[in-house]
Amino acid sequence: MKTLLRGGTVVSAQGETRADVLIEGERVSAVGTDISARDASTVDCTGKLLFPGFIDGHTHFDLEVCGTITADDFATGGRAALRGGTTTVVDFAAPDKGETLACGLARWRKKAEGRAACDYGFHMTIDDWSEGVSRELGEMMALGITSFKMYMTYPAMMISEGDMYRALLRLKELGGVAGVHCENDGVIRALTAQARLEGRMSPASHPRTRPAALEAEAVSHLLRLAQLADVPVIIVHLSARESLEEVRAARRRGQTVFVETCPHYLLLEEGVYDNPDYMEAAKFVCAPPIRKAADREALWEALRSGEIQTVATDHCSFTTAQKRAGQYDFTRIPGGLPGVEHRGVLLYTCGVAAGRITPADMCRLLCEGPAKLYGCWPRKGIVAPGSDADIVVYDPSANQIITAGDQAQNVDYTPYEGWQTVGSVVQVYLRGRLAVDRGRILETGGQFIPRGKCQL
Repeated sequence: MKTLLRGGTVVSAQGETRADVLIEGERVSAVGTDISARDASTVDCTGKLLFPGFIDGHTHFDLEVCGTITADDFATGGRAALRGGTTTVVDFAAPDKGETLACGLARWRKKAEGRAACDYGFHMTIDDWSEGVSRELGEMMALGITSFKMYMTYPAMMISEGDMYRALLRLKELGGVAGVHCENDGVIRALTAQARLEGRMSPASHPRTRPAALEAEAVSHLLRLAQLADVPVIIVHLSARESLEEVRAARRRGQTVFVETCPHYLLLEEGVYDNPDYMEAAKFVCAPPIRKAADREALWEALRSGEIQTVATDHCSFTTAQKRAGQYDFTRIPGGLPGVEHRGVLLYTCGVAAGRITPADMCRLLCEGPAKLYGCWPRKGIVAPGSDADIVVYDPSANQIITAGDQAQNVDYTPYEGWQTVGSVVQVYLRGRLAVDRGRILETGGQFIPRGKCQL
């Protein structure tokens, strides 16, 4: 089967080119001007942008948190991803404390296989350390799982500093890369205990018990360990200007540091937690918390300057009813926001159309950057001969209004309710098949994507 996308503007991280794109089977077979293919089905893409399929390198589908399970699994979350132009996600396979990595991987494979609507890969969470885990890291690499996650907060998942250092050394030996959740757990617990003592248990206390300084301190701490180990690391969901300063200091020392941020840190402000409606405020509880306007602007500047490599969502969705578990105690509110469906249109609207970034920047942040960071370039992340025919057709003139009533995410709200978009995703191709057409999900069928080593 052949499909010819004619007359569109192909976007890469290097710029924009008016070109036709010929799809044969699951791959792009040609990109150029005036391509002739009489036996192809032709689609007029005049006036539209052709992005590579977006890659979301940070999702949490079918994850147990605070005694409940995220509202989106690989089926519903994958459908929402596709509807928003994301054709590949990298989720987190998380063994329980004391389990082997293989056990965690088997559990997550079972969650995804035959159910995932879009293509997917896994990061492996390291929440314990032993000779066995060290050996298994090599086995994971051989299976195409080449990125790993460690936590500096959450007692159920964090490991000691010494073990984190040992893990970094082992990843250096193997050529793997670690993404780290950076917050100072001990001081967060002290501040939370003080808030409890004083009866300050509403969502307004959430950002006050997890201030930006504690993220920055943990980023600094991690980067000194990485300096000693002489290994690159990824700071996931970086939210604060102070944290960026720590990254800049490490880079001046000669370290390689990759940075991910998320749409909610670029678009929302800390005041959402002061809403007098407890449950409305509870919807925005996530970690790290949403920050101040100055942090938001610092992140936009870092996107423009190329200091941030990718914008992922940290999609971790809960319904209002699930968030109500913490109605009288903000520490019991399941933490996380939905976002996988709206990331692309938000970055175009508030970034490209607002003059903050270019279409090429958007491609770097959503496509090429994560593809190279997570080792699936050039199969993913580019519209070029030989690449998977994952293509997002974006119409800059097809404006929409974001509403919870018109979303595939399996939740009853969106943080961006009522936001006016500039343009929208009108078609999405997943490995050559038309998966989404003007909001209608036509076809699904994700595959596991084994990945190589980081290419940045």
